[in-house]
Amino acid sequence: MATTETKNTTEHVEGANDLTESLTVARQEDAARPLTSSAQCPSTLVEISKLDAFKKDKRAVLWCLFIVWTSLLVSFESNASGNVIGIPQFRQDFGSFFNGDFVLDAKWQSAFTAAPTASFAIGALTCGSISDTIGRKYTVMGGILGSFVTITMEMVATTNGLFFAGKFLNGFVVGLLAAVSPTYLGEIVPLALRGLLTAMIAFAYALGPLTAAIIVNSTGTKTNAWAYRAVFCAQYGFCVIAAIFAPFMPESPWWLVSKGRDEKALKSIRSLGCNTDIEALRKLAVIKVTLEEVRRETDGATYMECFRVSNLRRTMISIAPLTIQALGGVIFIAGYFVYYAQLAGYSSAASFTLYVIFQIMSMAGNVASWFVIDRVGRRNLTMYGTAALMVLLMLAGGLATAGQKPAIKGVISMMMIYAFVYNSTIGATGYTILTEIATSRLRVKTIAIGIALQNIIYMVLGFVLPYLFNPNYLNLGAKISFIFGGFSVLSIAYLYFNQPETTGRSYEELDSMFAAKVPARMFKEYITEVNMEISADTKGEDAI
Repeated sequence: MATTETKNTTEHVEGANDLTESLTVARQEDAARPLTSSAQCPSTLVEISKLDAFKKDKRAVLWCLFIVWTSLLVSFESNASGNVIGIPQFRQDFGSFFNGDFVLDAKWQSAFTAAPTASFAIGALTCGSISDTIGRKYTVMGGILGSFVTITMEMVATTNGLFFAGKFLNGFVVGLLAAVSPTYLGEIVPLALRGLLTAMIAFAYALGPLTAAIIVNSTGTKTNAWAYRAVFCAQYGFCVIAAIFAPFMPESPWWLVSKGRDEKALKSIRSLGCNTDIEALRKLAVIKVTLEEVRRETDGATYMECFRVSNLRRTMISIAPLTIQALGGVIFIAGYFVYYAQLAGYSSAASFTLYVIFQIMSMAGNVASWFVIDRVGRRNLTMYGTAALMVLLMLAGGLATAGQKPAIKGVISMMMIYAFVYNSTIGATGYTILTEIATSRLRVKTIAIGIALQNIIYMVLGFVLPYLFNPNYLNLGAKISFIFGGFSVLSIAYLYFNQPETTGRSYEELDSMFAAKVPARMFKEYITEVNMEISADTKGEDAI
């Protein structure tokens, strides 16, 4: 027995020594060769086309798309509350009679909207500790399993209390998924496709509501419980497909290296599509060096470390776009569209059809963002997009003040245009900026903070909006748009002075630029040491 244990220990030590020697060779080769090949490590990658990047890293791209699929669970569930409130049968089963129609009491309307948002924030914040402890893969699998349980609670609910419990617990589960998904994607995505694939998380946030809108348009006029239960039943489809593939997803090599599991990290890198051993070793070497550099700067990472002087600026820039999204009125525009259309005089069937068109506009906007997010840049797309939304909100508020039927239809038009502009600008850039600005060491915690803060704002708005909007309370209707328009003015001022341009920058370059305290408006033109090395190597090759 002792001989066997000694033999196993010896083999393990020899394997570790072999890996260390391989990493040393890979680093020496990197130092000796010019940085001109796409096979170089992510942090030193020369720009290649998106098509070439896809061909080279097909498996990594496919796992990125799987993670985007899990985001559909988040977007579908988050949108379901607003949809079911617009279904007459739901208001009849869970509401009370008022002025010739069934109305959901404001306290339950607030509870169904705001409480799941609060648990969503808790889930997002908890995700940092959970995923750092058990890994990204098992956090995703746990979120999927939890979704099966909570969806069932929503399905079978016949009382406000049970429905509330299902919504509240499901909020926690999708909060976990919302935080871990962009973290995992950001750690495996090829640099040349980072903007496109992180923007596809926003695409999932548009596709989920569109799917819900189509279902509601088909079943929302039924006169039994399936008018709204069909919406929750559809979530099983997303869960089943995610559950089939989740056990096979590779663990994040960044997380494995952070836990000292280099051999497993190397295996993960290979499973993500590295074609040669030397390339896999080279990527592993870069991950180790990058994490070591970040660890020295942010040793003992906790949530408080995100607000330490050396990290505070990156934390603020990372989470600001999601906060601006929340303050820009998207929860009102998307969550109250059907209900507002019905209050404006449209029939239930017509309002559901309009909502399908609304979600198609959202998806079209997100698809448009794929072609402009790298060309126009994160800063310009976010800042000018917020300015456009501010104009639309002010116009919608002005039309609502007029109160005439043609003006009310004009408000509906403004909401439609808002859906396209939002999803083609800040709706797409928010998750891209959140994923790429944070340091590798603090990425999951920064993402959790950003998502949690956004949902805290949504929670507050979820409690307040029914009392401002509903006809049996203040009855402000779409005049609420003025409030969000005012927030947008402040957001534009913040973005102008503080939002840097990060398009095309590797994580290594971003680390260097933030360490050098480069002003936000100088990021685009700033030349880093990496740029100078590439330029020098290129000149050397030309001379040869």
